[in-house]
Amino acid sequence: MSGKGGVGKSSVTGLLAVELNRRGYRVGILDADITGPSIAKMFGRSNHQAYGTEDGIFPLESDKGIKLMSINFLLPQDDSPVVWRAPLINSALRQFWTDVIWGELDFLLLDLPPGTGDVPLTVFQSFAPQGVIMVTTPQDLVAMIVKKAYHMAQTMHVPILGLVENMSYITCPDCGRRIDLFGEGKTAALGAELGVEFLGSLPLNPEIAALCDQGRIEDVAPRFLGGWVDSLPERTGLLGGISRV
Repeated sequence: MSGKGGVGKSSVTGLLAVELNRRGYRVGILDADITGPSIAKMFGRSNHQAYGTEDGIFPLESDKGIKLMSINFLLPQDDSPVVWRAPLINSALRQFWTDVIWGELDFLLLDLPPGTGDVPLTVFQSFAPQGVIMVTTPQDLVAMIVKKAYHMAQTMHVPILGLVENMSYITCPDCGRRIDLFGEGKTAALGAELGVEFLGSLPLNPEIAALCDQGRIEDVAPRFLGGWVDSLPERTGLLGGISRV
């Protein structure tokens, strides 16, 4: 979750699903960004169609068995626009939760659109998530907007599992030096201010961006997100049911 677009929430969601899947967990992703979905493309499922029966809708699966549901799977083409008002978007989102045959899962990750509007509100009220991970970038403006998302989660009594600073730096390909493109990151200080754990910084990595564009996010090298993924079952209270993050 984040209050602002363009910070890499979908990439972090996809990478988290891949890391959990590698650890042996049964994982699904619900792409809750109805008007701007990207999960299908990252996992190489562009222009694929979901099918259903009288029992419900079957999610697609990635190459490694991650279950995926996106509005793109119900459209004629991936670039078909979704020109819907909020009530219809919220109705579709609820159907993705109630009518999709997810089967047995350990984690269901929800990729939220930016902001604190109707979709996050519907998710918080109807889905009872075990927690949210907030994604930010180093700029002061983004940190200010993330605070809005933080206060929304607090108001809705949804636990905040931690903060991830994305696109924090690049590594020089010649000398290996770290370069802070947007200045020194302030997310750790923001976490201390809000009382939220800082989970770590992720680099701006052209190779990973290319893999996502090619639908090969599952080929990203292991443990890119860092060691905090190992503690996610404990953070979400996973005790045999579905953890919704």
